[in-house]
Amino acid sequence: MDRFQEMQVFVRIAERHSFTQAADDLQMPRATVTNLMKRMEERLGARLLERTTRTVRLTPDGEEHYQRCVRLIADLEEAEGSFRHAEPKGLLRVNLQGTLARHFIVPQLPAFLERYPQIELHVGEDDRLVDLVREGVDCVLRAGTLQDSSMIGRRVALLEQVTVASPAYLARMGMPEDLDALASHRAVNYVSSATGRVMPLEFASNDGVQSIELTGSISVSGVEIYTQAALAGLGIVQVPRYRIQDALEAGQLQCLLTDFPPPPMPISVLYPHNRQLSARVRVFADWLSVIFKDANA
Repeated sequence: MDRFQEMQVFVRIAERHSFTQAADDLQMPRATVTNLMKRMEERLGARLLERTTRTVRLTPDGEEHYQRCVRLIADLEEAEGSFRHAEPKGLLRVNLQGTLARHFIVPQLPAFLERYPQIELHVGEDDRLVDLVREGVDCVLRAGTLQDSSMIGRRVALLEQVTVASPAYLARMGMPEDLDALASHRAVNYVSSATGRVMPLEFASNDGVQSIELTGSISVSGVEIYTQAALAGLGIVQVPRYRIQDALEAGQLQCLLTDFPPPPMPISVLYPHNRQLSARVRVFADWLSVIFKDANA
């Protein structure tokens, strides 16, 4: 067990590039982490880590040993998880997209923690791309098409999207009756955090999906301001229905071109490709699938 603990500590140091952050993640004293690494290097007769004043890096021997340790830890977790009576336990660090977290997930978290009392959950909120390994995150929940090939994704939901604009905008610009009519319209352009490019509007029909780029007076890179810009009458947007359902019911936004709906938005749990799915991540992903299914039933 001491050697297994050494491997856990070594892997966390390698991923966090820091003894201090690894100690915080594992809830261990800094001195214990240092001593475990000293003992591991002495036993193996190899230097695994290069220490500088600012960071910690793997040596070539350390990189080779890191890959072995990751596989061994994953295999042990998988073996323990194969027993039905083995309850998932330990720290689970997740990073969630903000509006998804507030609308679907946080209200249901008490039930998850009651079901898995041995899991300690640490939740971060971001729309940006997260380096899971470097930042010590076990999994992230993100909306949209997966771009990062270094991540493994499990889809947990497809959310209905709608094309909308405010009554003030439609009074000024007119209601578009078909896609050709969009040529005289304007959009609130959304800039992808992944690519840095404006995302076109998309419309599905029997002929497939058509992408249309519209001019606009404003471009944004945050989901909250994207919706607020539409409410302010600055242009057409495409958003998941759940996000603006209240505004639709209050008449603050109106649906457009309902015969050409945007494709549904995929919601996925992502984790690093070099790790097997731990029991903690697996039950969390299973639970997410259930709550999204129930919310859209």
